Amino acid sequence: MAISLNPAVDVSCEADNIQPTIKIRTRNQVHHPGGCGVNVARVIVELGGRPDLLYLAGGATGALLKDSLDRLPINQHHIAAMGATRISYTVHELQSKVEYRFIPEGPAMAEGEFEQVLDDIRRIDFDYIVATGSLPENASDDSYAQIAEIAARKNAKLILDSSGAALRTTLDQAAVFLAKPNLEEMEQLVGKSLDRDQAGQAAMEIIRRGNTQNIVVSLGAQGAILARETGVTYAPAPDVSIGSAVGAGDSFVGAMTYAIAADVEMTEAFQFGVAAGSAAVMTMGTQLCRAEDVVRLYQQASLLRGSAGDNRLLNLSNPALR
Repeated sequence: MAISLNPAVDVSCEADNIQPTIKIRTRNQVHHPGGCGVNVARVIVELGGRPDLLYLAGGATGALLKDSLDRLPINQHHIAAMGATRISYTVHELQSKVEYRFIPEGPAMAEGEFEQVLDDIRRIDFDYIVATGSLPENASDDSYAQIAEIAARKNAKLILDSSGAALRTTLDQAAVFLAKPNLEEMEQLVGKSLDRDQAGQAAMEIIRRGNTQNIVVSLGAQGAILARETGVTYAPAPDVSIGSAVGAGDSFVGAMTYAIAADVEMTEAFQFGVAAGSAAVMTMGTQLCRAEDVVRLYQQASLLRGSAGDNRLLNLSNPALR
């Protein structure tokens, strides 16, 4: 199950040239349901799964978000929020091929809303719960830690993709099956700049504390590392054409979660996540990854590693074999 406490309606479009003051005419506008937890659910759907999604949404924009989600095979657990759901805006400038992203902070969480979230988590059955994205204003830093505590009582596992105080507090207080910071978030966590090897060492130090079993640090174009009790594994990023960076991290988390829930071995699930993150970069705007691209990149990486890959993952591009 994915959690989205601060979802969004993601709008993307194109413009020839962006300049200050004057009106900028845009075209090819599309919108998708967005926010990290929502994106994770969308990726799982793309790979053939039917995830549960618990999310807050309110106002006219919340209705638009729900309408978009109604079109997907997602088991929705919608909590009506007092505040209107935020709208994120991405503009691709054709002249420079530069992408501009405008991400509002979203509405504050009203009194009682988080308690309703916790009540629903207690009620719903799940094996894995993905806590991802920024926390709304008024949410406490230990919000994800509270969710992790409920998951532990249900013998379920927490997958965490957050940053700042929420990431630090959850890693300090809760049992985390998998955490996925990017390099910048890991640097903020430890308070210094890190290269690839140092990021691996920092991740291992967190694992040795005993609360966290697995940490993936995504490194952008450099790939990613997986740290666990047995050591650190590095995976390079495939060389792909660049469309948009929107949703690359969410695609990574969604694909890795899908593989883990299917009992795929952790290293293979990690390699599959790397492939999904790279596949997301190939698409434009807020489209996220495509299953056929994920499988192709995963297969290519498997061959380079001298591995046959996991057949359950290799067959995902063929719906009849899912």
